[in-house]
Amino acid sequence: MMQIKILGCSGGIGDDLRTTSMLVDHDILIEAGTGVGDLTMSQLLAIDHIFISHSHLDHIAFIPFLLDTVMGIRTEPVTLHALPETLSILCTHIFNWKIWPDFNAIPDIYNPFLRYHALKLGETLNLNGRKFTPLPVNHVVPAVGYHVEGQQFSLVYTGDTTECDALWSEVNKIENLKYVIIETAFSNGELKLAKLSKHLCPSMLVTELAKLDLTKLTDIPEVLITHLKPGESGTIMLEIAASHPIMPVMALKHHQILHL
Repeated sequence: MMQIKILGCSGGIGDDLRTTSMLVDHDILIEAGTGVGDLTMSQLLAIDHIFISHSHLDHIAFIPFLLDTVMGIRTEPVTLHALPETLSILCTHIFNWKIWPDFNAIPDIYNPFLRYHALKLGETLNLNGRKFTPLPVNHVVPAVGYHVEGQQFSLVYTGDTTECDALWSEVNKIENLKYVIIETAFSNGELKLAKLSKHLCPSMLVTELAKLDLTKLTDIPEVLITHLKPGESGTIMLEIAASHPIMPVMALKHHQILHL
């Protein structure tokens, strides 16, 4: 059974908060925010694959440190999976020898420490029976969510997004959906900012969840809220509850473990 451990799920840092990262079994990361910094050396060395939703710093911050830590010790490269546009942003602005070394060219282009794999929407990548499918989302930079499927169940992780009918069209095709990890970054009082930055607030979240077709599902999935801004999490969760979502909603927790 696939295990997913939440290394970080906050929209910021401080007070034991970590930005977004999830460890799948022992060898795959979904996002590489500051939660990666809590892993031990042996755990870092075991990471073979990193799936990134988009290029914003809170989701990619610890990729450079991870690579710098394990290079020269690992015998195989780490593979970074993302949209072509996201990979291009990282190559241009991070791994460019000005911000950080180009690990795609170290020690040479034929044997790099970092290998890029461009994803296509709807195209499933199977890693030893663990399936990862990029989903359409709507953010201020090119971005995807992920459908993660294990031996028994599926999880949908939206990454950062605002309203997106195309996302729910794909989610409604999943029959064994157990978890929906969805962002709600702002409170209702910051609706204007949420729309400008293409995030969700509670009123928008409830509208989005109503697009989930529960008639095709055997059980109601667990909805877990991520990316809450520090200092606003209590307000956001109270506003979600007051909006009467169509299913129970809880905040995702640091160190929480999910099974698929």
